[in-house]
Amino acid sequence: MTTYLLAGGGTAGHVNPLLAVAERIRLREPQAEVLVLGTEEGLEARLVPERGFELLTIAKLPFPRRPNRAALDFPKRLRSTIDEVVSIITERGVDVVVGFGGYVAAPAYLGARKAGIPLVIHEANSRPGIANRLGSFFTSFVGTAFDRTPIRGGVVVGMPLRAEIETLDRFAARAEADPFFGLDPAKPTLLVTGGSSGAKRINDTISASITRILGAGWQVLHITGEYRDAVDDPQLSGYVVVKYCDRMELALAAADLAIARAGTSTVAELTGLGIPAIYVPYPVGNGEQKYNARTAVDAGAAVLVADAQFVPQWVNSELVPMLRKRALIADMAAQASTVGSLDGTDRMLELVDVALGRDLPLTS
Repeated sequence: MTTYLLAGGGTAGHVNPLLAVAERIRLREPQAEVLVLGTEEGLEARLVPERGFELLTIAKLPFPRRPNRAALDFPKRLRSTIDEVVSIITERGVDVVVGFGGYVAAPAYLGARKAGIPLVIHEANSRPGIANRLGSFFTSFVGTAFDRTPIRGGVVVGMPLRAEIETLDRFAARAEADPFFGLDPAKPTLLVTGGSSGAKRINDTISASITRILGAGWQVLHITGEYRDAVDDPQLSGYVVVKYCDRMELALAAADLAIARAGTSTVAELTGLGIPAIYVPYPVGNGEQKYNARTAVDAGAAVLVADAQFVPQWVNSELVPMLRKRALIADMAAQASTVGSLDGTDRMLELVDVALGRDLPLTS
């Protein structure tokens, strides 16, 4: 029996691929033990137990970015958390550590190195985080979601995605999706989403421009997000407003074009399913979102719009004319299918199998 320690958390970008890999391990190796290393504060604190996996927690340990008291205390705290990880590895008989970045990643990587067991890393963003850059010096097994990701030894495996996305036949599922959301199957659908928490810029611009979009012959499925200011629903025919969607696979099945942020999972899902997109990257942080969308944009599968430029005037001058060019949208969809993939989970596990020295990967 193999014991896996999956390390990562904090945000959906770390937790979702971790859970996709965990669930695939459970499916292919029912006898395996899958442990998850995270924190008590991150998204994993809720999602990991909900999915039926054991969560082991250590202290949240962000890398210091400026000289202060936290920076002075960091080496001591890091040594302590490394020792915690080594104890977990020893006591639970862990065979391999698989890391996905986030606050617990660096102690997990250093713990695996100290314990002398294989380490496998997945980097979801086009611009690697500090922990994964550090960890890449301790292993030869680094998988990336995107090409041209500047990390040592990286090989493209794609993005591990939820099984309901990997197996989705969106054309067949549309027969269920349209009535589920109250959409007209005779009209093309523009899917608008800013993620589970929402995106104020996207919400405000679409809300202000909705009559012009509808006037172009499209209907709109607008998922506003749970934590943003409410979007007034004007009760217009063809404009469906929902705060949260727990059947996202059906929302994707309904979509002919999407407007979204450019998080890794979003880009991977849209390109993997062949859905053309207008990406409005999140403007805060290290700018990785615009790089996540780079391959799709270069292929002609997507359009990139800066957050500050995504305003009603842009919708009027750029989006509405685009919506009237159905052949252009169809061509973008065809290009999306050439750059996306839905096998990231299996390819990541093949890398894990190689790290474990298995002659024949269990995913083959």
